[in-house]
Amino acid sequence: MTAARNSPVRVGVFGLLGSGNLGNDGSLEAVLGYLRTEHPEAVVDALCGGPEIVTARYGIPATRLHWYRGEYRTASRLGAIAGKGLGKLVDVFRTAAWVRRHDVVIVPGMGVLEATLPLRPWGFPYSLFLLCASGRLLGTRVALVGVGAAPIRSRPTRALLRWSARLAAYRSYRDGLSRDAMRKMGVDTRRDEVYPDLAFALPTPPDGSPDGPSGRVCVGVMDFHGGNDDRARAEEIHRRYLEGITRFVRALVADGREVRLLTGDDVDAPVVDAIVTAVDSPLVSAAAADSLTDLMKEAAAADSVVATRYHNLVCALRVGTPTLALSYAEKSDALMARMGLDTYRHPARALDADRLLAQFEALEERSAGLRQILAKRNAEAAHRLERQFTALTAALFPTPDHTN
Repeated sequence: MTAARNSPVRVGVFGLLGSGNLGNDGSLEAVLGYLRTEHPEAVVDALCGGPEIVTARYGIPATRLHWYRGEYRTASRLGAIAGKGLGKLVDVFRTAAWVRRHDVVIVPGMGVLEATLPLRPWGFPYSLFLLCASGRLLGTRVALVGVGAAPIRSRPTRALLRWSARLAAYRSYRDGLSRDAMRKMGVDTRRDEVYPDLAFALPTPPDGSPDGPSGRVCVGVMDFHGGNDDRARAEEIHRRYLEGITRFVRALVADGREVRLLTGDDVDAPVVDAIVTAVDSPLVSAAAADSLTDLMKEAAAADSVVATRYHNLVCALRVGTPTLALSYAEKSDALMARMGLDTYRHPARALDADRLLAQFEALEERSAGLRQILAKRNAEAAHRLERQFTALTAALFPTPDHTN
């Protein structure tokens, strides 16, 4: 489907946007910034998880991703099970009708081709497949832009995501591991490029950091229960993670350090509450962050950051603050390696507070040198993302001379 020569291009954005995950919304913000700068004539709307929030925050019309409002609640009663089943059928037609109204649909970043956190095939993988299949059938170009991918053991989930990628008109990835994962799943990736995470395209906040060391440490926490393959050990993994990070925060406080707890998703709030209660110190506080920009402000004001969620890491690295990753997936390892900090990683699944403290002390000893490394890597990331947006324009917004 192609807009008439003199008509504005109709662009849709798609994903679990406005649903409480700051990383997803940050990726959307980066793409909207690109569209408003490079294609101000485009008419943009969204099919997403939290339409009210997306409209209020970003000023674009938005439609609810699922017909059934209880999509992400566990269905135990017959009525709920029937509602979910009917919703899957209705969403076939709703998704196709939405796609049909657009010339281009962009899936902005996010780990849409991975299952590093618990994921059911009939949830978002099914929705993504409906989107990409509708695009192919109706002639609407669907672009997976700077997305994350990872090996997937579940056959139904793997099949849905593999076909989604195959049906998309454009694909790029946020790291080489993602492209390799899709190639191993049978997707032809020879024309697919790798660029930094879209959040590196967001402007950094004005420098409000103190002139000298503040003593503050930002600790990014997560409601972590392992991944899709860890369901049998989920509670054990969560307990060890929470106990370890609480011991780490308590040790920082004992050393007189101010600690700011960061999150990246609404579901992380109980972890913050548990740490604040357990440590019980005026030196520990929770940051009220509603965006990646807010997270960047917090990270910029800290001497160091220790963080779990992927986009907590991105924000800290983006503002050049020395960062230690509590890594729960290869995407975190790849990000730290790309930014020159691959030495400073600790496994989230086996968090050891004593060893983490030793790594943290080593990080702070090299703080000045690490800031120089991060400044250089951030400049390289900005240059690469300029190339990403240039490639996206060529793929999705052909000039009038080449428009049918």
